Amino acid sequence: MSQPGSNAVGVDNAYRRKFNREEYAERAREREEKDEEGRFKSKSKGPPVQRKALKHRDYEVDLISRLGKTQVVTPIAPLSQQAGYYCAVCECVVKDSANYLDHINGKKHQRALGMSMRVERASLEQVQSRFEILKKRKVAGSFTEQDLDERILKQQQEEEERKRQRRERKKEKKKEKAAEEETEERDPDVATMMGFGGFGSSKK
Repeated sequence: MSQPGSNAVGVDNAYRRKFNREEYAERAREREEKDEEGRFKSKSKGPPVQRKALKHRDYEVDLISRLGKTQVVTPIAPLSQQAGYYCAVCECVVKDSANYLDHINGKKHQRALGMSMRVERASLEQVQSRFEILKKRKVAGSFTEQDLDERILKQQQEEEERKRQRRERKKEKKKEKAAEEETEERDPDVATMMGFGGFGSSKK
């Protein structure tokens, strides 16, 4: 170890790279100017796209039409014929129903439809008119307990009638089968001609 008063032999740091500050300051100024020009150009393109407010679907999402069915899938088939749920708007295939619902309710799909994720604020008149529509629908579709009992009784009677008709059809089929067997037994000439003569007992 060297003494504090003595001349210490150190490492020469002259090999370190020295940066030209003026050069880098000039580069930074040029980069800032380019960024400002780019921002000005993007602003001058036109006003931002005005998207419609989010609205509810006027169609029902079909999730069960292909339930329980088999489908042959080939790697060269178009997207619409591959396994899963196909979205024609985004041109993609989603593998299961939960992810398909997430997709059609998601931001990307709604943007492709031209809608934002914001909901339009309803006015007082709109809310009141909606209440009126729902009240009319409830009155038109309402029924009493007596109506319900009548409907249940009617369904039970229809079910009993179907069962009775099934039993009658079975009885008729049995009668027809028995009649055919009797005709075959009564006509021994036809039986011998067809080669059924050896079915009787061997005892005479």
